Amino acid sequence: MKIAMMTNNYKPFTGGIQISVERQARELMRLGHEVTVFAPRYGGTEQLDEEATERIIRYPTGKHKIENGMPYPTIFMGEIHKVFEKEQFDCIHVHHPMFIGNCAVNLGKKYGIPVIFTYHTRYGDYLHYLKIFRREEEECFWKRNLFRLTKKVLIPAYMKWYTNQCDLVLAPSEGMKQLVKEQGTNTPIQVFPTGLEEEFFVQNKKESQKIRETYGGDRKYLLCTVSRLEKEKNPYFLLEGIAEMKKILGDNFRLLYIGEGGEKENLCRYAKKLGIEEEVCFLGNIENRQVKNYLNAADLFLYASKSETQGIVLAEAMAAGNPVVAVKAVGVDDIVKNGFNGYRTNEDAQEWAAKAVRSLNPKLHERLKEQALLTAERYRSLRLAMYEESIYAQCIHEKQKKMWNSLGKEELLVNE
Repeated sequence: MKIAMMTNNYKPFTGGIQISVERQARELMRLGHEVTVFAPRYGGTEQLDEEATERIIRYPTGKHKIENGMPYPTIFMGEIHKVFEKEQFDCIHVHHPMFIGNCAVNLGKKYGIPVIFTYHTRYGDYLHYLKIFRREEEECFWKRNLFRLTKKVLIPAYMKWYTNQCDLVLAPSEGMKQLVKEQGTNTPIQVFPTGLEEEFFVQNKKESQKIRETYGGDRKYLLCTVSRLEKEKNPYFLLEGIAEMKKILGDNFRLLYIGEGGEKENLCRYAKKLGIEEEVCFLGNIENRQVKNYLNAADLFLYASKSETQGIVLAEAMAAGNPVVAVKAVGVDDIVKNGFNGYRTNEDAQEWAAKAVRSLNPKLHERLKEQALLTAERYRSLRLAMYEESIYAQCIHEKQKKMWNSLGKEELLVNE
């Protein structure tokens, strides 16, 4: 098959969608398929694209950027249309509903090929990145009402319309599938999570031990979390939970906080205010292929985000044998099972901290660790790529059948 992958962000921009697209492209190529990734053009990506195993075609972006650093794509994407005029694709897999999303739907209709859309994001949780909805402006009455209207009415209405323009919707988790259905999507929906490459299951014990010695020192426990330092990831709650853990464990642990974001300075100040500045190490961004070494060095993975549709990093943590303690949320609920591979809690810092401390009990920890490794097996990329291959084939078959049926009806009308 010749597959077009379309996204509004890609490397060097770091994020869950970028990781998902890259992994899917690589695994599908290993199965013998031809994959082209259509991604935004950033400055200085030429060498990066040359070194990539997947074929990348860049399209222009605008001058303005969203607050998280991602540039707005342009509305007119002539480069993509030129490629489609010259080449024949079997299907389009698009990862955003706007900008590139509209382009994908138009190309699907023009060339009679199926459009598969992955519903990666709960878009209403990210409105604060738009200038009009920043906190200081939300204090205005009409701004607050506009925020509510956009989140509760406009975005769901648009997503209902968009998903019903596609031939298939992929939801990263069962919980997300139910939300999409409740939104009014009539298009077929299947659950398809982002997978883990084989390297996540291979330990570099020497490197992990070095990390543990460097950051853990003589402390008994080393904990880890991976998340952008942004409000939608609930980082302030996580720090409050760490403060509660300190009341129980004292200074016998340390948390490695991997990630960057606009809230970093505020979070550092908050950690100091809570008296946990020595227990929390803000490491910034770590190259994605190195993150597994930090996970392997840790005893437990902590998570507080409530805006995830899957939470790729939870599967990555479990592949490293980390039990997970997280706040109940869509995506989290699909992978974290209470008392099996970790715990899900209410958004209560004391409850969350108590479960984290309990998970460190030696006998329970060993059992949780074994079950976490078993859970991660379900997310191997190659296994999921083979499933994705069958999804594409079925979708292409259904699209062709609909077109032939439509042509047959038109012929009958002509003959009558």
